[in-house]
Amino acid sequence: MGLKKELGLAGVFCIAAGAMISSGLFVLPGIAFTKAGPVMILAYLLAGVLVIPAMLSKAELATAMPKAGGSYFYIERSLGALPGTMAGLANWFSIALKSAFALIGIGAFARLIRPETSDIEIKAIAITCCLVFGILNLVGVRYAGRIQVLLVVILLGTLGLYIVSAAPAVKHEHFADFMPQGLGSVLSTAALVFVSYGGLTKVASVAEEIKNPGRNIPLGMFLAFGVVQIVYLLVTFVTIGVVEAGSLQNSLTPISLGAKVAMGNTGVIILAAGAMLAFITTANSGILSASRSPMAMSRDDLLPGLFSRVNRRFSTPHVSIIATTGFMIVVIAFLSIENLVKTASTMMILMFLLVNVSVIIMRASKLQNYRPVFHCPLYPWIQIGAIVSYVFLIVFLIIEMGPVPLLITGGFGALAVGWYLLYGKVRVGRESAFIYLVRRITSRQLGDGGLEQELKRIVLEREGIRTDRFDKLIQDCAILDIDESIRAKDMFARAAKALAEHIEMPEDKLFELLLAREKESSTVIQPGLAIPHIVVEGQNIFAVLMIRSKAGIVFSDLHQPVRTVFVLIGSRDQRNFHLRALMAIAHIVEEPDFEKRWMEAANPEQLRDVVLLSGRTREAV
Repeated sequence: MGLKKELGLAGVFCIAAGAMISSGLFVLPGIAFTKAGPVMILAYLLAGVLVIPAMLSKAELATAMPKAGGSYFYIERSLGALPGTMAGLANWFSIALKSAFALIGIGAFARLIRPETSDIEIKAIAITCCLVFGILNLVGVRYAGRIQVLLVVILLGTLGLYIVSAAPAVKHEHFADFMPQGLGSVLSTAALVFVSYGGLTKVASVAEEIKNPGRNIPLGMFLAFGVVQIVYLLVTFVTIGVVEAGSLQNSLTPISLGAKVAMGNTGVIILAAGAMLAFITTANSGILSASRSPMAMSRDDLLPGLFSRVNRRFSTPHVSIIATTGFMIVVIAFLSIENLVKTASTMMILMFLLVNVSVIIMRASKLQNYRPVFHCPLYPWIQIGAIVSYVFLIVFLIIEMGPVPLLITGGFGALAVGWYLLYGKVRVGRESAFIYLVRRITSRQLGDGGLEQELKRIVLEREGIRTDRFDKLIQDCAILDIDESIRAKDMFARAAKALAEHIEMPEDKLFELLLAREKESSTVIQPGLAIPHIVVEGQNIFAVLMIRSKAGIVFSDLHQPVRTVFVLIGSRDQRNFHLRALMAIAHIVEEPDFEKRWMEAANPEQLRDVVLLSGRTREAV
């Protein structure tokens, strides 16, 4: 049973935006100010710039493969089952941990409203919120998405109120010593706050449940990034401008300090409530996103099948959601998760790195049916630059956080490898895009085309393509792929033989009809394209033959060699459909990338896919 497409642009925007606005805005500015001073504003800007490659790469992959699991799915299909297993478990682990940490983070702000709040009460509040959002996700992504939209709208309104109220109180002398720690502090602080942007691409995990993913995924992410980046810069600017440096340094509630200066105690309460709201939105989007990784892995036989079960009533992966919610509750209740969250940050950056590698592999493999709606600009330089930058960030985080996160990451990786070897390896036989790339480089014949066929199914689902009669003819038609240059007469002889086998008519009769039709007037209708068509005796007869000639078919000295031929044969009672078939072919060959895809197709099945995956308007069946 499939997942329902219930998220629109607003849902995509709010999942991405809500996942970014939490500790990175309400806690980290005080720590960042201690490390860098007022120049931390530029550190936030630089961190935002560093996340752009991951955003662009994930937008491309998500529009090409809008499937549950996000990063896991892209890494598994591009690099293989073992990296996919590690990525899927790491994606689930890191998002779930950060979401649990966000709920615990409510405590620091709950105490601003009610100072006597105990640690047990804080955990009870966090667990209650976790259960509530777990239930919301169980009953449908539509409800979780609507709540997320409402929460994010209130959150952005609260932050907007703070910015407007604090701006008149900004003291410019607070920026006099703009870079007290030197340029190096900007880079190190950017690495520290980079994780604040990590939630931006979470929405790709629920791509399968998004309406019109080719438009809504990239647009939603870009809008979320732009809005949140502006909010980050304005909030940090006014906070530095209104709070004295001595108070701001190492504060864990820096925005509330600014609110107290600008709005009094009422402002403290409003911003504390806003902070709690921010942590809740992060947790809600986290459960929504994290639960799709085990579901996707289960579909691929890398986890037991129960994780891919979809509730018949609500169309949600209920087992995966329950497992994710349960894990978060255990973490909240029993574990000290500071080092685990640091580990999750390292894993998140590693996932960003692998996503950029995935784009390189998918494009370089020349898979015919890899058809993203959004193409990352400046390929491959953006990806190469991102990989280098993310390696630097990982090294910095390991140095900054000490050996414990590195040991946990290593142990987690070993467990993931062990799980794959014991469970997944014997169950999975898919070929990744990396294998296609190796075979292309070494000029070896491609395998069974399993990945090509999966990508084809994804494109058909993404575009909502419902096959019409012409598509069904193409699915079954014969295809000739001719390497050498030949004359039109020889091509007609081969075409007659192929068609005779297909429609049970004498080969010599078909050959004569094709030659006679060509003598009446040339069937070359534009440079490089010919559509020979003949009428045969009988009832309800119609057939198509597709021909590609890489070296070209010579029809006459007046025409350049033809590389694309559609041969149409029909009885007189099929005249109306004959006209519709001609119109369908015209739309197909007019697509901007048709000739490129047609000539780059590796075999007859890929030629068939070029036609079947065209964006032409289908006839109602």
